[in-house]
Formats: sequence, C-alpha cells, structure tokens
Amino acid sequence: MRRSWIEVDLGVLGSNIRALQKGLDDGPSVIFVVKSDAYGHGAVPIARRAYDCGVTWFGVAYIDEALDLRRSLDKPGILVMGVVEPGDVQTLIYHNITPIVASLQHGQALAKVAAAQGQRLRVHLKIDTGMGRLGVPWEDGAEAYAELHALPGLEITGLCTHFAKVETEDPAEARLQVERFKQVDAARQKVDDRPILRHVSSSRALLFYEEWDFDAVRPGIALYGYGAVDAGVRAHTRPFLEWKSHVTQVKPLAAGSPVGYYGTYVTERDTQLAVVSVGYTDGFLRTLSNRGFVLVGGKRCPVVGRVSMNWLTVDLGPDADVSVGDEVVLLGRQGEESIWAGELAQMCKTIPYEILTNIDPRTERRYLG
Repeated sequence: MRRSWIEVDLGVLGSNIRALQKGLDDGPSVIFVVKSDAYGHGAVPIARRAYDCGVTWFGVAYIDEALDLRRSLDKPGILVMGVVEPGDVQTLIYHNITPIVASLQHGQALAKVAAAQGQRLRVHLKIDTGMGRLGVPWEDGAEAYAELHALPGLEITGLCTHFAKVETEDPAEARLQVERFKQVDAARQKVDDRPILRHVSSSRALLFYEEWDFDAVRPGIALYGYGAVDAGVRAHTRPFLEWKSHVTQVKPLAAGSPVGYYGTYVTERDTQLAVVSVGYTDGFLRTLSNRGFVLVGGKRCPVVGRVSMNWLTVDLGPDADVSVGDEVVLLGRQGEESIWAGELAQMCKTIPYEILTNIDPRTERRYLG
C-alpha cells in the first residue's frame, strides 16, 4: 500500500493572491515568503504560480533556497532573509540575489569581498527594533547605514525590520517597533535620499494595519490560508494543502481490547479499527496520539492508541462501511467535514507553521489547478 501524499491546489493559491492584491489596492509590493519549501507546499511550484499572478519578490531563509528558485525563475527579486557568508558574494551577484545585512560587521565583510572583485552587492539592511534576533540594533541603525552606504562594495536597496508581536487588542509594542524603524529611516534619508524598498509587515501586521505597509509587505502564512479569516482583515484566504493516505487494514475489535504500544487506548465497545499508512516519520505528530482526528468516509474518526513510526490506528465505529484502500484525509476536506493545520496545532499546543513544515519533504506532492 502506498504511503501518504500531498495535494496542493494552485487555483486556491491564485485566489488567495488576488484577494491580497485587492486588499492592498495596488499599494505596496508583495514579498511572498517561500522559505522552508514554501511552508511544506513546494517552493518552486508555489513561486511559479505566484509569479504568474503578479508577485515579483520572494523571501527565503538560505542561499540554497534562493538558488533553487532562481533556476526556475530568472526575473523576480529574491531576498535571503538569513545570514549569507562572504564566500557567497560572487554567487549572489551572478544570480541577482539580494541578501540582508544583519550587522555592521556582516555588511563590512560582504562589501570587502565585492569590492575586491570590482563589484557592488545589492543588500537590504535589517534593523532590530525589538525582536532581539537578527539585525543592527535600532539605536545604531543610522550610524551603521551611513558607514555601509559609504562602502564601495555595497548598494543598499532596502531597509527592513521584523515584528516580535502583533496583537490587535494591544498593538503598543508593535507600534513602538514601527516608530523606531521610522526614526532610522528618517536619519538614513539625510545621508541617502534615494528611494529604497522599506518593509516591516509580515502576515498578521499587513492584515490589520495598512499604515505599516511602507513600500512592501512580506506575507507568509496568510497566503497559505491561515490566520486570515477574522473579521476586519484586509483579505480572506483559504488553505490549499491537503494531506492524504489510505486504509491499510480494517479489523474488528471487541470491547476491552488494548490498541497500540503500551495499550494506551482500550476500546469501550465492539468496534472496527483502521490502520492507516502514515506515522510520525511522515510528520504526523506523536502528540496526536489519542487526541487527533482523521476523515474516513466523510466522517471524523478519532486517532486511538499511540501514533507509531509508520502507522496510526483509527476507531471507525461498529457500523462503518470502510474497506482497505479507502482514502483517509489527514489535512483537508472530505464530504462536509474538514481538518486543517490550525485545528491540529491547537491539539498539539503549537502553531500551523509547525504542522505544515513538519510533513516529510519526501512525501509525494501533486499539484492541481
């Protein structure tokens, strides 16, 4: 019996992009974040469709992700949001890939290599306005910008920051980060008044705070269909990754039968059990043992017993009409029922990002629409 597989509906992705573009009203550019293989959706097919829909910038975490995109798309801008090495400079210039500069020392090291080759590397300077992670501390932002702007090996074409928290009930901390960013931007304009690409907003910020758009926004999870259903958001989007498998075996069990390792579940009645070809090695979290649900025959069926490495077991109920080979939906819709990453994330006390990116990248992906 075959293993699980993924179905990705590119038609829904197109609808999500159009909804966001309409919400932005032809304002800021979109830097679509497709790091971690587009949150498990498949970076190259996702970026190709997004580019066809008018997206002209993509964000990744590492240079190898950028190179994978560039092999398939030669025109859009690609921003590496992680830290590149000085040894990457020639590759970045040759493939027209833009990295961020994470510190004054980082920028100086990149500039030295580029200048030695008689070239200039286009970069975005990242300012740490309160995230406490990558970036030049905002207090030093203006001075760092001036020093880096003067270096012959660099051309600063963007300025950015990243929110630590965006809470609609109390946005004070996010507002403070924006004000710090604005201070740095105002100071840099005194030494460099060229128009550059300024961007601060990731998904949650852009959905609720139009005033923080600047020149570009960086949607990630919202374009994959999560976090954009609340009232008041600028665009409503839908999930479009479905994860499926098959029933491997159906067997009757009497009441009082233990199921799985250590018998952590005991049947309360005579019932039918389905064994499904998926386990934690595929990314179905072990935390969902005796807690999760899957869809079989259009019905929600509980995961019973411990999720094992390659299989999980499901209580079908005594009267289910299910056969070996029937489809099982782990994420997605079947009939009138649906299970999405947000629901599984709540069960596992995590976030949809982890559910999606935890799916084994070797899992077959089928692209629809």
